[in-house]
Amino acid sequence: MSPKNVVFKKICKDKSVGVYMGKRDFVDRVDSVEPVDGVVLIDPEALQGRKVFVTLSCTFRYGRDDMDVMGIAFRRELYMSTRQVYPPLQDRDKGVHTKTQARLLRKLGDNAFPFFFEFPDNLPCSVAMQPAQHDVGKQCAVEFEIKAFSAESQDAKVRKRSTVKLMIRKVQFAPESEGVAPSVETTRDFVMSDKPLHVKASLDKEIYYHGEVIKVHVSVTNSSSKNIKNIIVSVDQVAMVVLYSNDSYVKAVAIEEFGDSVPAGATLQKTYALLPLLVNNRERRGIALDGKLKHEDTNLASSSIVKEGVLKEVMGIMVSYKVTVKLIVGGMMSSSEVGLEVPFKLMHPKPDAVKER
Repeated sequence: MSPKNVVFKKICKDKSVGVYMGKRDFVDRVDSVEPVDGVVLIDPEALQGRKVFVTLSCTFRYGRDDMDVMGIAFRRELYMSTRQVYPPLQDRDKGVHTKTQARLLRKLGDNAFPFFFEFPDNLPCSVAMQPAQHDVGKQCAVEFEIKAFSAESQDAKVRKRSTVKLMIRKVQFAPESEGVAPSVETTRDFVMSDKPLHVKASLDKEIYYHGEVIKVHVSVTNSSSKNIKNIIVSVDQVAMVVLYSNDSYVKAVAIEEFGDSVPAGATLQKTYALLPLLVNNRERRGIALDGKLKHEDTNLASSSIVKEGVLKEVMGIMVSYKVTVKLIVGGMMSSSEVGLEVPFKLMHPKPDAVKER
């Protein structure tokens, strides 16, 4: 998350426009989203009579900008809103909405003007798919951006020297109320065995925070005549690109092969501990991240929570997590697998919740 008491600023090359913001992470609480606010500093002499505009945009990229197949760019604007900030369309003081803006206006002087945007409730959160080391350019991602520029009009051609862009993120915190702790069980019958194999896996809770150890309770009752040769437990991230193709990418972000065996007629009760972290998956392409800001670290993508009634097709990239337990069953000719999946959520805690804990 962006640090507190820090002002982010960026100024265009011709010095006509600069953007100042108190934060770059904005929280989606499912039923509402924090508004985006900041201040634009202008240089009247450098403007030479041009107007100043600020744009909030949400873009879905399915590949690099230079990937253009049959005239179709792998890029789609999900949302764009533009405000004119200079000359101001209302009294400058009436445009102040937040304490950060008021503080910046006092510090920057009479050539500073506030801007304010509200997110619609049907936009996805920031997600970026981790590229491989040899990949260049922008990759598959949902990105949010603040752009300030000076031009003769909103629709006029904008010069790069008169444009400044600042990436921001839309993030979600874990909800205050948790659901029931997830638990899944399955029974498997075998052809040459009179009795079945029964497996149960459960977690302590539904929501885990980034950096928190996940304890998986596994219970095996092997009444069959088969021998369990190994048990593999993993935390799998499922990233579904829902906007274009419904492609689904399943990546094990934490995996342990414990080598536990359960002979025929035996039982096993054991708790396995796994810790899914980005630091252990830095070199792996296709891992979903919680957006990516320049010079700032990030983490594994948080689970997606969508407001009821919003079409999932416009969410860009949907992220979910599950614990997978696989039992390797020995056989006369070859081994087979018995597996089950336990869904859970991986998210950031609300900052207040961290202080309380």
